[in-house]
Amino acid sequence: MRALVTGATGLIGRQLVSALNKPKVLSRNSKSAQKVLPTGTEIFTWEFPSEEPPPTEAFEGVDVIFHLAGDPIAKGRWTPKKKQRLQNSRIAATRNLVNTLENLETRPKILIAASAIGFYGDRQNEMLGEDSPQGDGFLATLCEQWEREALRAQDLGIRTVCARIGVVLALEGGALEKMLLPFKLGLGGRL
Repeated sequence: MRALVTGATGLIGRQLVSALNKPKVLSRNSKSAQKVLPTGTEIFTWEFPSEEPPPTEAFEGVDVIFHLAGDPIAKGRWTPKKKQRLQNSRIAATRNLVNTLENLETRPKILIAASAIGFYGDRQNEMLGEDSPQGDGFLATLCEQWEREALRAQDLGIRTVCARIGVVLALEGGALEKMLLPFKLGLGGRL
């Protein structure tokens, strides 16, 4: 099965690409991607995902798409400008991706699109499942709109899965990287 990955240079994307056999990648910067991705990864440039469709030649022979692209949510303050970047990098980019899938003669069978547990909003101690309703707030709305764009691929006969990802903990980045310093300084609690 041949896979195409967006967001391949991110923390999850790098791990995924290293586990796949001869993956294809859509990247905003193919030179940077070549430096961090395994040799043999076929890289196509999609410089402005929120403004343009991805190159159709990247989809040739692809069976599954892992759509992980999006502006880092935990980097920087959530100014109005940052919120707009978060929306564009997820909603508009996913719309452009699905619009391209619509125009392909041979479509992939599966789209696995990233989403986030932010879909549920802050529900305190409430037990949540996949069937729990959407929460309130910016992240919940962002996730709902992001998923809605991805789920349009179902109308094209593509099995679509929205993976609601939680806090990512890894030694080489993600939330753990930000949390380690206070713990090293003795300011963290016992886990």
